[in-house]
Amino acid sequence: MFAVDHAATALLVKRRFPSVSIVPILISVQAMELAWVALNYLGLERTTTEPTVRTVADIHLANIAYSHSVVTSVGAALLAWLIIEKGFGRRALGRAVGIGIVSHLVLDLVTHAPDIALLPGLSSPKLGLGLYDGAPMAAFAIELFSGVLCWWVYRGRRALLAVIVLGNLASLSLLSATIAGPEQYLAGHPLGIVSLVFAQIVITLVMIGVLDSRRAWEVHWLKKVMVA
Repeated sequence: MFAVDHAATALLVKRRFPSVSIVPILISVQAMELAWVALNYLGLERTTTEPTVRTVADIHLANIAYSHSVVTSVGAALLAWLIIEKGFGRRALGRAVGIGIVSHLVLDLVTHAPDIALLPGLSSPKLGLGLYDGAPMAAFAIELFSGVLCWWVYRGRRALLAVIVLGNLASLSLLSATIAGPEQYLAGHPLGIVSLVFAQIVITLVMIGVLDSRRAWEVHWLKKVMVA
């Protein structure tokens, strides 16, 4: 799933746990992707490309067993929950972070090719509905709907909605061979693609975090005015 829609999921979690800061939730929803970036740089996971990259179907996540397997994702979520809630007594934060971590896996299962293992070292079965390869426009519609739904449930500012919609539109080149995007220049340079994804993660997390902080300030100010 696109970086902006993973980030939008944080709004849904924040709605459920309003007392928790948006910052740890934003980090949690992209924790597994950040692990993927780090493991690619370290050479422990591997991304490959076709000689020409026209769509996301030409980019292959050859090894994501550590960052995106079912067991590691669920295990990381449970570990975070145990440490934060049981270790530090932060119940809401622990649950929000745990849900945020596992949400990444759930969303990726919808769009990824069958490249998600049950656990590291197990070559089959591999999970993923394969919408990016088989039905890219359906994948786009689902991602856009998911992002907008998160915003609607959260009752976010219009600027947040604009970020979500524009973020999805900016990713259209990955789904349509008729739209040129920066990824076409990264064929044969998998770490360049990893770096591009990392940049998208940082930009979307920062933008949604900043806009949510402004929303929180406005709500606080409005409450003070009403009390006065």
